[in-house]
Amino acid sequence: MGISLLLHYFIKADLSVFIVLVNLPFVALGFRQISKEFAIKSAIAIIALAVAIHFLQIPVLTEDKLLVAIFGGVFLGTGIGLSIRGGAVIDGTEVLAVQVSRRSSLSVGDFIALFNGALFLYVAALVNLESAMYSMLTYAAASRTVDFILNGIEEYIGVTIVSQYSEDIRTVLIHKLQRGVTVYKTEGGYGKKGSTEERRALFCVVTRLEVTDILDEIEMIDPEAFIIQHPIRDTRGGMIKRRPLH
Repeated sequence: MGISLLLHYFIKADLSVFIVLVNLPFVALGFRQISKEFAIKSAIAIIALAVAIHFLQIPVLTEDKLLVAIFGGVFLGTGIGLSIRGGAVIDGTEVLAVQVSRRSSLSVGDFIALFNGALFLYVAALVNLESAMYSMLTYAAASRTVDFILNGIEEYIGVTIVSQYSEDIRTVLIHKLQRGVTVYKTEGGYGKKGSTEERRALFCVVTRLEVTDILDEIEMIDPEAFIIQHPIRDTRGGMIKRRPLH
């Protein structure tokens, strides 16, 4: 989109045409690197975006550039995130972002922000600094929104459970909730009786949306169970629910 806007600025041709032409090589890359279904969905999404930009007339809601940059970035990030969750992209650079996120510690949002940040440094030199700064702000908001849509809603959560009824809880987690569980042999450091005792601790990784179900089941078995929750950036293997385009 950023490259299309630059071409539109200098050549003065229809922006929707540039959107389709600039994104075609990235759709082909998606076909080779990801899947045929991904490429078809992305092509449809990009063409739909171009058609919407060409024909839809959105009324001006505000002339405040700061509001436009921030809320425009949030809406842009929401569209990008939802399209990726649906198995497609609406911007060719997102194909690169998906690939990079699979092979490095960068998230999709991080790559989008870095790529467009470099692009708009070029804009600052060719157009003007103010436009480049507002554009960077837009994509900063977009990148955070993308990461929230992709990872925040279904963020991985590690749950550690210490209970005298660990075997009953383990059985429920495995057979009723279909979650993988790791069992640790532990020793309490301090207890109500003033002495240590051997026990088993359970550990499982779930998405944020699944935590409530687990806590409800544990509450029914042992209301006094000791539970620790902490966020996990990513996982590989096991019985973990996969994220979109993981």
